[in-house]
Amino acid sequence: MGTLGDREILGASIYTAESNYNILDDLNNSTLQREFHMLAFTNFAEWKFVIFNIVLLIYLLSVLGNMIIVILVCHVSKLQTPMYFFLCNLSVQDLINVTSFQPKFLAITITGDTAITFPHCITQIFIFIMCIDSEFFLLTTMAYDRYVAVCVPLRYSLIMSKRICLYSASGCWITGSLNAIRYSFIISFLSFCKSKEINHFFCEVECILKLSCNNTRNIERLIFVESFLFGLFPFILVLISYVCIISTIVKIRTKAGRLKAFSSCSSHLTVVILLYGTGLSSYMKSGSESSQEQDKLITMFYIMLVPVLNPLVYSLRNKEVLKAFRILMQKKTQMEL
Repeated sequence: MGTLGDREILGASIYTAESNYNILDDLNNSTLQREFHMLAFTNFAEWKFVIFNIVLLIYLLSVLGNMIIVILVCHVSKLQTPMYFFLCNLSVQDLINVTSFQPKFLAITITGDTAITFPHCITQIFIFIMCIDSEFFLLTTMAYDRYVAVCVPLRYSLIMSKRICLYSASGCWITGSLNAIRYSFIISFLSFCKSKEINHFFCEVECILKLSCNNTRNIERLIFVESFLFGLFPFILVLISYVCIISTIVKIRTKAGRLKAFSSCSSHLTVVILLYGTGLSSYMKSGSESSQEQDKLITMFYIMLVPVLNPLVYSLRNKEVLKAFRILMQKKTQMEL
């Protein structure tokens, strides 16, 4: 039998060891073994086969449509112009974006296994931010391209040279990637001791922040500020470009000339309205303005349906794309014969 002092020291040592074990266990649970569960559209569980088929169709159409655009631009010489070069980049961005989360969403819908690992979640966040930022910048660059083509056509080949186009596209991708790396780095160091359920169909940044134990107010402010810098500011530049374009088109004397000038811009303008109308409305509002289900539907529209509509808009409203597609099909038929 030890003395009372020895027993107190022994008890204190056991308590300290247990406390350290509990701390390490909590740390392990919140940092090393982080796993989330995506609720997606769990309120519509009875419609899971319908949702699966719809999302699968959207995904296949997105991949097919954007792959066709990429192949056409790469193999048809008539489409190897600045406008279609940027369109090709836009299609590649759409392909990367939809492939980063739609297959996982399909797996969750059909199997019911909602688990997603933390590294997979960070990957989704990185790709989503990189693609959405790059898309805003690419659309802005395409608006400038249309401005030069309509307003200063005699200097078009000089201003929109291959080198300038390459630098512009690279700048769009690099800026989007750097911003995505920053968010991925910040979120990877957050602790998650609250619920592990993400009320979305992919790892959306704001949903992840709600699960964190840390004070994320500064990150939320950063998101709001960047919605202006990377969203609203490019949109203003696009508007300025189209004000100049429209004022120039109005001055064209012939009706045929006005229609030709406007038709060269209509596809891009349609895509801009689709993306900015849904994307900015989703991120530049308070959470009380709509329910989370409505937010998910808005997000679904601009990251699922817009990639489907982009190639459709550019192909259906552009005779050059349709003509290039027929040329490519004729070449393929001749090779088979």
